[in-house]
Amino acid sequence: MTVYAEVIGDPIAQSKSPAIHGFWIKKLALDAEYRATRVEVPALEEFLSSRRDDEAWRGCNVTMPHKQAVLPLLDRLEPLAKRVGAVNTITKAPDGTLVGRNTDVVGFLEPLAERLRDRHYFRMARVLGTGGAARAIVAGLAKEGFTLVIAGRNQDKARALLDEIDPEGEHHVAPLDHFAEVTNFAFDDREGCCDLVVNASPLGMRGQPPLSFDWSHAPPGSIAYDIVTDPVDTEFLKNARAAGFETLDGISMLIGQAATAFSHFFGVEPPRKYDGELRERLTA
Repeated sequence: MTVYAEVIGDPIAQSKSPAIHGFWIKKLALDAEYRATRVEVPALEEFLSSRRDDEAWRGCNVTMPHKQAVLPLLDRLEPLAKRVGAVNTITKAPDGTLVGRNTDVVGFLEPLAERLRDRHYFRMARVLGTGGAARAIVAGLAKEGFTLVIAGRNQDKARALLDEIDPEGEHHVAPLDHFAEVTNFAFDDREGCCDLVVNASPLGMRGQPPLSFDWSHAPPGSIAYDIVTDPVDTEFLKNARAAGFETLDGISMLIGQAATAFSHFFGVEPPRKYDGELRERLTA
């Protein structure tokens, strides 16, 4: 029996997950498939019900707009997914129960791991967005000792996100359009600070409105990190480089979160030694 996993969302055609998992399946010569399935919100419950009874189904990745909508339809959540309040991976236990997981946290932090091993005077991240991916990013950064500024169109939603995920933290919220205007704020320029500016929203994605961010809001030495993967090199990242900042693109997070999901789906670790080749394929 050929087993399979898939990614669900709406829209789904832009997803790079089939290319990633398919690449690893081929390298390992597994008798398995990985598919992309468009699932609209009203059909989500029916979709999961049908997959429960499919012996070949090993689970699915979950992308927009289902990362939170799927929560009440699952039998249980693993602790990190419960803390984040969003699921990006669903697996089926041997007894048929559906388990919600979140591998976005691990995937997001992976390209920052070497830097986060260093000690810093201060860590601050400006996170733009309040959706399911933003929740994972906030949870991961809060655990790593970052003071956070969450920017969204709805500041009440941003505050509620912080109060839910890290109520003890001294974090802040701001309107998203605050960062579109030039500022002359005097940032701390000491060596030993760690600053991130993260686009955790779909703004700048193909077919979406652009993200307006003026790089005068980024402290010296900041890293610009955009989780958008279509296009890979977004205007947000291009403008950051033009302003002299280091950048990380969404492929880094995408491969990292997919690796953990792959091991859950197929019971083997993906061959990460081919990451360079995989990245070339995804960015060609």
